[in-house]
Amino acid sequence: MSGWLPTSPCTPEACAGHPGKSASPARAAFRLGTALTLVLLAVAATPPVRLLPDRPRRALVRAWAAALVRSMGVRITVRGTAGSDGAPEGRLIVANHISWLDVPLVAAVLPGRMLAKSEIGGWPVLGRLAARAGTLFIERDRIRALPRTVEALAGALRAGDRVTVFPEGSTWCGRAQGPFRRAAFQSALDARVPVQPVRIAYRLADGEPAGAPAFVGEDPLTASLWRIARARGIRAEVRLLPRIPPGRHSARRDLAEAAWRAVLGDAAQELPPPAGVPARRRPGAAPDQPPATDRDSAKRPAASVHQCVSSSPAFASSSRTPS
Repeated sequence: MSGWLPTSPCTPEACAGHPGKSASPARAAFRLGTALTLVLLAVAATPPVRLLPDRPRRALVRAWAAALVRSMGVRITVRGTAGSDGAPEGRLIVANHISWLDVPLVAAVLPGRMLAKSEIGGWPVLGRLAARAGTLFIERDRIRALPRTVEALAGALRAGDRVTVFPEGSTWCGRAQGPFRRAAFQSALDARVPVQPVRIAYRLADGEPAGAPAFVGEDPLTASLWRIARARGIRAEVRLLPRIPPGRHSARRDLAEAAWRAVLGDAAQELPPPAGVPARRRPGAAPDQPPATDRDSAKRPAASVHQCVSSSPAFASSSRTPS
């Protein structure tokens, strides 16, 4: 595995505990069955839905994605304004990355195309669904392919598409956050489109961070699915932050740092991270690149579908995309 891939120090043991109430096994199984039904419906419905005009198509995608998140027992709260859903408007959406739930969660608010690893295209059923939905694929292990990915992103943005990227390149627990990789921001500069920062958080009823959604470390997808299905009282919060208009920053480094600072926000005032997890960087700190390693410790091929090749059900996989 390439040594330039980003990594996260978060682990399930340190980050993914759920101190709240738990649903019964029967309730959890019902939730998982409902989620699977929604995925199968999406596979069947994608071809005709793609033929619809932008507004009704996005409305259907929003409704489906929101239903998928809610089917896992997670309520959604949206803060901020998404903007007009009329004429096509290219926009690069960048968000912090905590869980596979982030993908349908963002789609429930700002439906658009996603940037995902190329292996997803080969997955049974879901690879076809991702391709039909207009997913842009990146070859994570080939840094030489990155310029082509940036060019494809810029082309989609020029065409008026929304494209969602998770520029941390790896999942973090939500109490800690990684720096933003910069390459995807070059596509926004090239296409002269705004960047929409989005802050994602999962909380309990008392406002404390919820650990169950965190999909980090060596966490198998099956364990993550069951943990979320068993958890009760989780609320997903999507905060749409002010857009960064084209022309405000001329260098991708500055644009990436501005988006990173916006997403980080006042997170430094939140609860300290769990034991063994570094504290968040404060907004004034320089977003240094994480050290390169010879393995992607955030996700491993045999343990998870999260950015690794697997034949496991993958509707829950996020598009961890190094930028």
